[in-house]
Amino acid sequence: MSKVKVCADSVCDLSEELKERYGISVVPLYVTKGDSTLKDGAEISQKDVFAYYRSTGKLCSTSAVNVDDFTRFFTEQLVGYDELVIITISSEFSSCYQNACIAAEEFPNVRVVDSRNLSTGEGLVAVSAAKLASQGLSADEICERLADIIPRVDASFFVANVEYLHKGGRCSTIAALGANLLKLKPCIDVIDGKMKVTKKYRGSIEKTICDYVKDRLTAVEPEDDLIFITHTTSRENTDLAAAEIKKYRNFGEIAVTDAGCTVACHCGEDTLGILFIRKKAQQ
Repeated sequence: MSKVKVCADSVCDLSEELKERYGISVVPLYVTKGDSTLKDGAEISQKDVFAYYRSTGKLCSTSAVNVDDFTRFFTEQLVGYDELVIITISSEFSSCYQNACIAAEEFPNVRVVDSRNLSTGEGLVAVSAAKLASQGLSADEICERLADIIPRVDASFFVANVEYLHKGGRCSTIAALGANLLKLKPCIDVIDGKMKVTKKYRGSIEKTICDYVKDRLTAVEPEDDLIFITHTTSRENTDLAAAEIKKYRNFGEIAVTDAGCTVACHCGEDTLGILFIRKKAQQ
């Protein structure tokens, strides 16, 4: 029976407790803050990203794990293991997947999986892989099972403050002004590895949370094992989201995690998403 190590890049946004529970090791992306380039999650956090913007009016930016980093990481993580499966952020968002594939050419026992997702959408794929590895499946068998799971990941966020989207060039001045005046909060879905605005909520953040959770959990049938609340907002808002989730489904675990630097850099404060695996892939 092959002993398989499961890894992910830092965009997976898994908490330290979940990484330890499932034995998932993480390789960090890079975050540029002014003249400094720092390791995501190790040398800079979500709070640091926001503090820098508040003090300078400038956004941090992110860059991929490079080939050399992946090569060193694979070498370190394979100690004591027969095979390794690495889950990456969607290849539509970053060159992490391509760089991991290049590094993996030197390792016949490494398999690279494009999650077609980000944040805990990627995290759900990594947790699924770790559970399969604990059952004794080989790396190739795990990848085969993940091919069925990846299209069923339901990942979305709503953005309560469009300032970061505007600053980053993803939202025009007119659109940003209109959103603020009308209290519009765009909902961003990850569809086929890409982000798309699918709906705009109107009203307070509390009303938006209630409407958003209802929409997500009544539109499709989730698996009842695990759901993530991943956020850059307050404890009060995540508590409200958890209470609303319990009105619609009885999940085995509601895991609340901080969104990492990638989501923080692009979406800003008061962003919240619920992420889970659907029973059936969307048509």
